[in-house]
Amino acid sequence: MENLPSSNNELGQVGFPHPMSKLPSKNIFYVVSIIIFFLFVYFFVFSAPSSFPAGVIVNIKEGASLRSISKDLETENIIRSRAVFETSVIIFGGEKHITAGDYFFENKMSVFEIARRISKGEKNLAPVKITIPEGFDISDISKTVASKLPNFNQDKFLSEVKNMEGYLFPDTYFFLTTDNEENVIKSMSDNFEKKITPLKSQILSSGKTEKEIIIMASLIEGESKGDIDRAFISGILWKRIKIGMPLQVDTDLDTYKTKGLPKEPICNPGLKAIEAAIHPRFSEYLYYLHDKDGNIHYATTFAEHKLNKAKYLK
Repeated sequence: MENLPSSNNELGQVGFPHPMSKLPSKNIFYVVSIIIFFLFVYFFVFSAPSSFPAGVIVNIKEGASLRSISKDLETENIIRSRAVFETSVIIFGGEKHITAGDYFFENKMSVFEIARRISKGEKNLAPVKITIPEGFDISDISKTVASKLPNFNQDKFLSEVKNMEGYLFPDTYFFLTTDNEENVIKSMSDNFEKKITPLKSQILSSGKTEKEIIIMASLIEGESKGDIDRAFISGILWKRIKIGMPLQVDTDLDTYKTKGLPKEPICNPGLKAIEAAIHPRFSEYLYYLHDKDGNIHYATTFAEHKLNKAKYLK
């Protein structure tokens, strides 16, 4: 009878050699070499450069080629390998899908993440909230925006919008920290068109031009103290024009000297003032004034108006 191994140790030694005992030492060397190679490639090709400028804002220009973008990113130490970046962009959507603008890279990140964000237009810039109240003129707007956007040039803004008074819609806007006067003008003028377009048929029905409505709305914005008096003031001012009486509004002293509407808007009116200019509320009144608390008092004759002055404007 054949002798069997007498113990587990003897069984392991005779029948089941350890797996690693069959692996030649040179194969182990190859495996370790491959691992080291891939780690080398990752750390020196795919990973962020050691001098990555965390917190940097990078501008991708409109129409810039993929090659020029990768060159700029390499120059600014954002990526290590232009080839890997360009290949990744193509994989994520292609050169045509690159979104121009300013990109904020808050921390170090791999070339793949850089490529993905630029391909998807993920700019990661916190918006700056700016509120432009109704009745602000271009000078007021310029000062408000300049205090919030470092790249905003007041002189250029005022030069560009000198003929746009009344057509920069007052609203709350969200801008990028890198936006300038051109971005502000476009946002505010585009918003005006968006707001005025639904009202164009009503303006046409009113028998007035859009410019006449905006000029009147700018006067109403300056003269009114709230929602309750806009339509009444609109009716009074349109009536004064109809009977050939000077408008005589305190917000534009030239209206005491000349009849009719001013040649241009005096400020940028909001939607409610524009609607009041389109839809005036006519009454028997021809005069009005506000007391120190902002309450409005009407009069049908100048004599009554003088009495109101003596009573409410002491």
